[in-house]
Amino acid sequence: MKASLIIAIYNNILFLKAVLDSLQLQTEKDFEIIIAEDGENHAVKEFVETYNFVQPWQHLTQKDEGWRKNQAMNMAIRAAKTDWLIFIDGDCIPHPRFIEMHLRYSGEKNILAGKRVKLDKSITTKLLNESLQINDLQQKLFQKLFFGKGNIKFIEEGFYISPDGLLAFITKLRKNNKLVGSNMSFSKKAIYAINGFDEDYQLPAVGEDFDLTWRFNAAGYNHVSLRNLAVQYHLQHHENWIEQEGNMEICRMKQKENKFVCKNGLIKTDLK
Repeated sequence: MKASLIIAIYNNILFLKAVLDSLQLQTEKDFEIIIAEDGENHAVKEFVETYNFVQPWQHLTQKDEGWRKNQAMNMAIRAAKTDWLIFIDGDCIPHPRFIEMHLRYSGEKNILAGKRVKLDKSITTKLLNESLQINDLQQKLFQKLFFGKGNIKFIEEGFYISPDGLLAFITKLRKNNKLVGSNMSFSKKAIYAINGFDEDYQLPAVGEDFDLTWRFNAAGYNHVSLRNLAVQYHLQHHENWIEQEGNMEICRMKQKENKFVCKNGLIKTDLK
């Protein structure tokens, strides 16, 4: 296998099915699927066990004790059977060439950073009830771009541009040096070099992407943009945004001390 696709989920079976169905359309077939559940929902377990997977798969769970995504990600990294790790969230559907692009730009010192388009309720509903197919989604977004994008956010991120086509120069102009936790990839060696996700973070956002960005930079890794290459569609749902000052304070402290190799990560070192 060439890669391990790690899907972070919490309870939503409807979204997970849409994500898994989209993986059957990937142009690159040689990968494993790791469903990393921040919880242990019995309904999720039943669904996964009856789903008709094409690729090899694993379903990993942990006790539901509040937001512990970073612990779930470290659990998945330890379980991964390949050296190249691709991360998505259970509410994000990948474009058919998503895994192909992550592998195309993989490299020992490369940290790959993609983006996502946030879909509106109308398109999300059509995707979920299968009245709109993934292969037709880009055309739908073009229509929205010219005739009113409505509640779609970051619509420019929803268009796949072939790196071998006439418009390939656009992808070289659209830089991205910040990781988004739902669309990134790197080698197992790289993430072990900074000791994985920092489990000191107990709230979403900063600890699952911003923190990794500066730590990889400090460790000497290269951020490579996959904007409009590894395209991803975020399904619309209510988001409970949490104030981030607590997370940022933790991050600022670690940056000040240049602790880019965390202590509370893949390997538990001296936590005193």
